[in-house]
Amino acid sequence: MALTVQQKAEIVAKYGKTPTDTGSTEVQIALLTAEINQLNAHFAVHKHDFHSRRGLMTKVGQRRSLLNYLQKKDFKAYQALIASLGLRK
Repeated sequence: MALTVQQKAEIVAKYGKTPTDTGSTEVQIALLTAEINQLNAHFAVHKHDFHSRRGLMTKVGQRRSLLNYLQKKDFKAYQALIASLGLRK
């Protein structure tokens, strides 16, 4: 269920400022979004996996906090990121 090294590298290359930029807010949000999408696909098959659902809710809350931070810090980057990731907002 976890992202592979190659998937993480592609996300970092797309959203990071440098190829090794894993700490920027945009990269963290993109990584969390990819993990959330994988977990949602997992729940389509395993509806009663409540332990993993708790982890999903944690990731959603963390992404929400990072989005709020980015919105306050750099609104144009926030708008570009949610449009790129296809998040509803």
